[in-house]
Amino acid sequence: MGYFTIKEKRAEDRFVERKSEFIGYIKRVESEDEAKEFVNEIRNMHKQATHNVYAYVVGENMGIQRYSDDGEPQGTAGIPVLEVIKKNNITDCAVVVTRYFGGILLGKGGLVRAYSKGAAVAINKAGIVEKVQGIPVEVTIDYDMLGKFQYVCQQNEWYMEDTIYEDIVKLLFFHEVSDKENFENKIIDVTQGKAIIEEKDEEIFFKMNNRLFRKSGE
Repeated sequence: MGYFTIKEKRAEDRFVERKSEFIGYIKRVESEDEAKEFVNEIRNMHKQATHNVYAYVVGENMGIQRYSDDGEPQGTAGIPVLEVIKKNNITDCAVVVTRYFGGILLGKGGLVRAYSKGAAVAINKAGIVEKVQGIPVEVTIDYDMLGKFQYVCQQNEWYMEDTIYEDIVKLLFFHEVSDKENFENKIIDVTQGKAIIEEKDEEIFFKMNNRLFRKSGE
């Protein structure tokens, strides 16, 4: 595993283009059924809107891709939204761009630009992260090792997610499964085998700037 999706569970943003209001909505989804539910939710929220255009991409390999122009001229709405999703190389997300017509026609080129922007502002608001298979690792050391250990963490850009000070020190790290063995070998080396290393259950994490985060917005 190792692919990109949005950081926030859902987000929205809006703008006005020649008196038409466009509202871009996006949600992180795990299945096509969840994507459809989100599309229907936005449609019900904006029953009076002129159009509720959507596109979604689901699956690690972006295997499920669907879109709808929702009454706009063919190729001017759903496909541009889908293309913005694909251009950002993200999956497991659904986008709906709602339009309230303001009385001025935009033309085909104007519609393409507006719906592309509607998708882009929603994606920008949500942020993009890499979705990876990770594992929490708890490292227990004596106090006399802490200073040296913190220096090694800084040198290797290891982030201590939690620190518990008792009669000993417990440190929590999140690491990709693929990097776990390398991390643990270095811990053993720097502590001369005196550290206690405990692996927790594997989880899905988000990765930004080489740091893992638990999924937000659930």
